[in-house]
Amino acid sequence: MRLETRKLLDKAFSGLGLIAIAIMALALLFILTPIITRGSKAFVFKGTIEHRRVMLEQFNRGNPDKFNAEMAEVSKARKPVFEMMAAYEANTMALEKQLEETMEAKKERAKELKKEIRTLKKKEGKEAEIAAKDAEEERLSEEAKALKNELDALTEKRTEPFEEIADVIKELLGPVPGEKTPVLLRQQYGQTRWDRTQVKLHEVLYKEEWDYSNADTMGQKIQIPRIDSFRGTKLEPMFAYLEKNLEAMMAPRTTFYWQFITDKSKDSHIFGGIWPEVLGTIYLTLGAMFFAIPMGVIAAIYLCEYAKEGRVVSFLRICISTLAGVPSIVFGLFGLAFFLNTIQVSDSKSVLAGSLTLSLLILPTIIRSSEEAILAVPRTYKEAALGLGAGRWHTVLTVILPAALPGILTGIVISMGRAAGETAPIIFTAAVSVGAPLKIWETLNQPTPALPWNIYNLCTEHEAVDEIRHVQYGMVFTLVAIVLLLNLAAILMRARIAKKLRG
Repeated sequence: MRLETRKLLDKAFSGLGLIAIAIMALALLFILTPIITRGSKAFVFKGTIEHRRVMLEQFNRGNPDKFNAEMAEVSKARKPVFEMMAAYEANTMALEKQLEETMEAKKERAKELKKEIRTLKKKEGKEAEIAAKDAEEERLSEEAKALKNELDALTEKRTEPFEEIADVIKELLGPVPGEKTPVLLRQQYGQTRWDRTQVKLHEVLYKEEWDYSNADTMGQKIQIPRIDSFRGTKLEPMFAYLEKNLEAMMAPRTTFYWQFITDKSKDSHIFGGIWPEVLGTIYLTLGAMFFAIPMGVIAAIYLCEYAKEGRVVSFLRICISTLAGVPSIVFGLFGLAFFLNTIQVSDSKSVLAGSLTLSLLILPTIIRSSEEAILAVPRTYKEAALGLGAGRWHTVLTVILPAALPGILTGIVISMGRAAGETAPIIFTAAVSVGAPLKIWETLNQPTPALPWNIYNLCTEHEAVDEIRHVQYGMVFTLVAIVLLLNLAAILMRARIAKKLRG
């Protein structure tokens, strides 16, 4: 090959390599940017007075005196809203009562007229009087029916639109003072985050409906102002007041909630943090590495240093390569069938069963990477050790393994990241949606929440999925950070070992 051609090819391959690196960097940036920006909102956000109230009452965190003084100011701003709601309800109920009394009076008078008409019919010459009473009785009956329709419409307006908007206001500001404390924790507090507060304000001001009037197109979402249903009532001024004084009623403040990682969740992640999930992920990852690393490295040593090449060894290598490509859900079903139902390592789901299942999942990767690392050690190392009288095992332990350790750690790094992020293998063996942080000895027989499973669960099955988007992204951000930190620790360890080997 001519020198010019070789140089041209070298430059072409270098250029392609740089382009590939740039594409990978852009892809990583494209993936990580929304995770970091949205996930960071779980830690840094504008917290309302309700968030500080949750922290004080549920986590015993904050200054009670300062909070009470702030809450007093907020209560003054909220008081007119609750007063307008109470005035509207009282006024409507008084009007209902008045209509009902008038309607009942007309019904009673109509009944009396019917009795008088029956009495007059028994007498002669009373036709004119009977006709007059018939007309009055018919008029009263019609008026009673009209009053009944008006009463039903008023009752329906009070019960449906008003109760609907009252529920949204309670979600926004919390329960009305003086009412019985709700059972559910989420109903005891208003919105804890300023962004969700603005969403709830929009729900107070507008009602979303779908317009299907055009048969040629899909339904169109339309916004109907709720104030239209309350024109001329005591509730009409409330809408403008809410929009104008929302900030005074919620007292938003920039909050750094680093305890999102260390707090337990309250009411299915409506409040609190993700500590049980973080701890469960660490348990499962370290447990998987605890079982997989010794088995994987020993198997690699056997295949490279002790096994004689032949059909059996070739078949084993084919099986290992095949296992590396088996879908993870298959490992999950195998873990359920073997570890739980057959040998019964625990009575039900447990961290132990999940760790064993994950160890089988990453075992082929560790074996193959360890094999390649051992085979990459110069053969002269082995020959020199054997020539000095060292035995085979001593040579492997003191010469080959230390030299191959950086390559082995590379496989461990890759496997660790996969074990931390897998969902399917732990669905059947270890993961639960909600749970308390486990002590180390409880991992032998207790299941645990874990970040991969809970991310999926919160995004697809949680009843308040839109309310906890920050928790979902916060979990993803934390999972990525854990994987990066574990990988960084392994990479630093590998670099340190390689530096020692170089002297």
